Amino acid sequence: MAGMRARNVLMVYPRFVADSFFNFRAACEAIGRRSAAAPLGLITVAALLPPEWSVRFLDRNVEELTERDLAWADLVMTGGMIVQQRDTLDIIRMCRARAIPVAVGGSDATSSPHVYREADFQVIGEAEDIMAEFVAAIDGGAGHGVFEAAKFQIDVRKSPIPRFDLLKLENYLSVGVQFSRGCPFTCEFCDIIELYGRVPRAKTNDQMLAELDGLYRLGWRGMVEFVDDNLIGNKKALKKFLPELARWLRIRGYPFEFATEASINLADDDELLDLLRQANFFTVFVGIESPDTDTLIAAGKKQNTRRSIAESVHKIHAAGIFVSAGFIVGFDTEHGGVANAMVTLIEDAALPVCMVALLSALPNTQLTRRLAKEGRLHGDYEIMHFSNLNFTLNFETRRPAIEVMRDCQAVIGQIYDAPSYFGRVRRLARALDCRGRRARTPIRRDLYDAARLAWHTMVRDTSMRSEVWKTVVDCLWHNPRSLRAVLKLSLVYLHLGPFSRYAVNVLDQRMACDAGPRQRSAMARRPLPALPV
Repeated sequence: MAGMRARNVLMVYPRFVADSFFNFRAACEAIGRRSAAAPLGLITVAALLPPEWSVRFLDRNVEELTERDLAWADLVMTGGMIVQQRDTLDIIRMCRARAIPVAVGGSDATSSPHVYREADFQVIGEAEDIMAEFVAAIDGGAGHGVFEAAKFQIDVRKSPIPRFDLLKLENYLSVGVQFSRGCPFTCEFCDIIELYGRVPRAKTNDQMLAELDGLYRLGWRGMVEFVDDNLIGNKKALKKFLPELARWLRIRGYPFEFATEASINLADDDELLDLLRQANFFTVFVGIESPDTDTLIAAGKKQNTRRSIAESVHKIHAAGIFVSAGFIVGFDTEHGGVANAMVTLIEDAALPVCMVALLSALPNTQLTRRLAKEGRLHGDYEIMHFSNLNFTLNFETRRPAIEVMRDCQAVIGQIYDAPSYFGRVRRLARALDCRGRRARTPIRRDLYDAARLAWHTMVRDTSMRSEVWKTVVDCLWHNPRSLRAVLKLSLVYLHLGPFSRYAVNVLDQRMACDAGPRQRSAMARRPLPALPV
């Protein structure tokens, strides 16, 4: 590309690994969509490129990358998260084989730039303040380069409205926006504070509403996800924004409902819960990680201590917002009863959707630095060609690895057994206070979802039929306002049921590989922990 200016830029969003917890492909297909969430990072970068450049966007999770697409491009830009690493590298190699310059960025390239050394260009860190330098280099005919942003210095108030127009919106269940970056907590295993810092930086109210206006004008209606790693990290800014958001929704007839991620201390703030309810938030992902207080303290997750986690979850449910949660197995301080304790907490809190993962030492975290000093990291720990479930441990655990994997397997197998899952959905549906919830044409949407659910459970997969309809009837009898949540969670089980069985089988294989003959025999005889009554 020496001496040439980039006229045609192809932005390629890499595939997630197929066996990811968050794939949700079966649930998407059930209601005529191809992917759970639209990408946000690359379309934000697209808005930073010169207007005279022609930009196309292609999501490998919903469409194929063809030779015609590549032939059109003067420059390919790609990158994403660690669970997209394999496909990102494949895209880079495809481009190199065709002599097409390729630039890579995103969180994984920022954490592990050496993994992506085959790319012609690397954009490291947050893009807003370094894209001008990148563009100047391309216009100047540069053939390679590394462009690195100063850490935590980006003023997100300068971030442009993402190029939502580049997306094929009909492919997605939800579209993402971002209000803030950063998190005030210091969880040892988390890379968010390494990527974005501990002082959450928030956009202005006008800026955020302009992004939502852009989506609204494009015709999007339905779920919008605030992809902040902790939406309540900057409570002061958020409390100023939410009343404006509620007013915006009311004027437009409530075209969107919102999902997000937050820390468990959300439950401690009645005012904030009420503001989120008024602003049409219906679900929040919370990192619970472990039921063991010593483990939470050792991992730097102190915000989860000095409380009943189940009671905190119930308080969020009482605000009409249902909680999905993350749990991790493999911490140094956990003990052999962790599986039973974890299942008990999940049942007590009525948490239908839980991501249960083996602990991973992510690049550039406090955990990884500590394990490196202790000589416990596996040599290829950064090459993570596996899913969000993390079927493979990438460090030496304190407990035998087989015990850790067995506990993870036990939790997954028990909580995603259909009677257990739908039992939690029924308890959740009774607890949700959905008074005041609003969404455009909810009856039509509910009828459509119910019809698709009926077809799937009566024709395609009858194994969950009785539990689904028992749950629907229970909801209609006790709390009909929560029917929309029940339908969504029933559709989600089209993915979670088969995925849990797959995860159990894969962990069986992993344990068999790690065990000697005597251990294999003992494992075969050992029963899984009993599901608490």
